Amino acid sequence: MASFPLSAKEEIVERFLDAAVRGDLPQLRMLLTHTPSLINQTGYSGWTALMLAARNGHYNVVEALLSHGCDKLPVNSSSQTAYDIAKFWGHSHISNLLAQTDDRCSGVLPELYFCRETLDRQSDKRTDKAWLEAQQSDPNTVYLLFSNINPMVSRCEEDKSSEVLNKLCRFRYDGVKDLFQKPTTKLIFLGVEKMNSSSSCSQVQEGSWEPPAWFAIGTDEDATELLKRCRGKNCFFTTFSPKIDLLTFSEEEAGIVAHARSVLVWHDRYSFCSTCGSGTSLEEGGHKRRCLNSECRSLKGVHNTCYPRVDPVVIMLVVHPDRNQCLLGRKKSFPVGMFSCLAGFIEPGEAIEDAVRREVEEESGVKVGLVRYICSQPWPMPSNLMIGCLAIATSTNIKVDQNEIEEARWFTRQQIAESLHRGANPALMLPPSQTIAHQLIRYWICKNANL
Repeated sequence: MASFPLSAKEEIVERFLDAAVRGDLPQLRMLLTHTPSLINQTGYSGWTALMLAARNGHYNVVEALLSHGCDKLPVNSSSQTAYDIAKFWGHSHISNLLAQTDDRCSGVLPELYFCRETLDRQSDKRTDKAWLEAQQSDPNTVYLLFSNINPMVSRCEEDKSSEVLNKLCRFRYDGVKDLFQKPTTKLIFLGVEKMNSSSSCSQVQEGSWEPPAWFAIGTDEDATELLKRCRGKNCFFTTFSPKIDLLTFSEEEAGIVAHARSVLVWHDRYSFCSTCGSGTSLEEGGHKRRCLNSECRSLKGVHNTCYPRVDPVVIMLVVHPDRNQCLLGRKKSFPVGMFSCLAGFIEPGEAIEDAVRREVEEESGVKVGLVRYICSQPWPMPSNLMIGCLAIATSTNIKVDQNEIEEARWFTRQQIAESLHRGANPALMLPPSQTIAHQLIRYWICKNANL
């Protein structure tokens, strides 16, 4: 059979991959200097330079490739990542390097969206009425306005990614103090700013700097009138419908939104005592409601009906017994082609592991054995706590419950990795990266489900 000469591009890719095979670090660096795009190029059977260096035990080449931003996520035609290859061939020093140099593949997930604690909650201050009142009138205190539990925001554009984000509108005391007199206003103490590098070093050393307090104000005043308080342009109230609006805040502000919105939703839904039906009043910086009926039994002993509600939800990536496939499902409300992890509420008296097994079988007909907790994420829709798990299936036949989901399928690691690496396609779209579902899927791909 006649052979065809390699093109200039194919030849340089071959030289680059050959340098990785031989462990020729000077040659590899020289090629990268002139052609940085070589870093993730693939050769025979989808092998990258990182995979080839990992296969042949060239630690210094792997280290150099990672320092140049090499992507560890791609898989070859055998559905193996560079981590899988290094581990299979016994190069533990390389597999450890691949596992530790990037949070995505370290076995510890990166900080999840809604999880960053920008503020120090200082829950001990919630019962200090004098301190709270002093903070409320302090000119440095920050106030966030919520109309019907939706925050006032403005549009801003990030320089690095050019991604358009929502930014919380911040007010001072003089701009909102009239709302304190409204009987339906709800004032929630969120915490104080954590000390960081932006704080004045001299002020901190002298003890004169006090971090400003933050409050959320929930009101049912006319939204149009409330917007007039904002001097900036393009201010509006988010609607959180569709839910994607939840995912358009910076990491620093997302956690604040989750905290404030969850508490305000609770106040909106539980204005009356759930024990006797009487009216209630706000206490402890908005983190407690007290029944106004002096005879109510909720005022005696320990009762959790007076505190904000959190609903625990299990969300799980179910792994096939062959460890090479995972189970994803889709609801009718999902965009076309989107599949995600199965999820469901934990019932009273039920352990996390049992909830995972029950929900998976109810929704897909698949039975689950081993369950491993991975991470959690608050989800303010309205006040859920998503408890993320990996679970190993003991059966594979799928029979979906049409009331819960409309379809469920087994997807191979290669299908998942390609969707993560190359972006959504009509056949498989994964949830956004801000969701715990996305991070569970990425975790499994990176760690090869080593349960």
